[in-house]
Amino acid sequence: MIIQTGQRTDIPAFYSQWLLNRLKEGFVMVRNPFYPESVSRYELNPNIIDLITFCTKNPLPVLQNEELWQELSAYNQWWYVTLTPYGKEIEPNVPGKADVAEEIIELGKRLGAEKVGWRYDPIFISEKYTIPYHLKAFENIARRLCGATKMAVISFIDLFPKVRRNFPEAREVTKEERLILGKAFVEIAAKYGMTLRPCAEGTDLEQFGADCSGCQTVAVLENAIGHKLKIPKKNSARKECTCFLNGDIGAYNSCGHLCRYCYANASAELVRENMKAHNPASPLLIGELQETDKVFNTPQKSWIVEN
Repeated sequence: MIIQTGQRTDIPAFYSQWLLNRLKEGFVMVRNPFYPESVSRYELNPNIIDLITFCTKNPLPVLQNEELWQELSAYNQWWYVTLTPYGKEIEPNVPGKADVAEEIIELGKRLGAEKVGWRYDPIFISEKYTIPYHLKAFENIARRLCGATKMAVISFIDLFPKVRRNFPEAREVTKEERLILGKAFVEIAAKYGMTLRPCAEGTDLEQFGADCSGCQTVAVLENAIGHKLKIPKKNSARKECTCFLNGDIGAYNSCGHLCRYCYANASAELVRENMKAHNPASPLLIGELQETDKVFNTPQKSWIVEN
């Protein structure tokens, strides 16, 4: 089985002690975001958890926590780290770019480049963040990360309702702009030993050499662990997505980065309320188990196909 941590919040950045406690106790509980009284219970056991995936803007709290890193060393890992060129007016609580780059490099050293991916997304265009700005920024970062990862993932901003509310001045990136950036990014990524993978962007960039099969596909995850997987069912967030996304242990409206383009936070006020309700000792990321909750033991088994 695969455990996901990054679709709903940034666990490494804000909840690393909670993650350590969950690994030590050997289980985690997840409240269903659509049916709050329904709670899934997952065993955390490396004999049945084939891979833990992380998606973060700040892996440093995990890298610095020796006890947590030791617990994680029993598991196969896949890391996506987002590193974009935006300032504090867009990403108010994301660490400095140079620091995040060093953390990606450190992950590459510890795990190997095949277990680490760099995300440069979402891409939006504005008076400040122009096409030439993105081209220069993307190459600067790619040059710095050369050797630490073999994959660069891009996507263009999607104006979901939460995004429109929190970032009203954002606009769609036109097809012409996508093609200009995509073609250049493919060439830059290749120059520094990376494959460019668009995330849920169709096949428009395939003509330039991009791998448009998806960013967290079963094949990507199999490559990270070095084994074939027999996945029972694919479940993606939307029809454009070809990735495998089951088993996320996070919670929406709990990411303290407060990026203006975020699809997972409804408002900064709600995030602050939820973060106050976080208890590192609780089996749930946010809040406590209630008497009215119905806990379901999730069927789990290893999906690794033995050679």
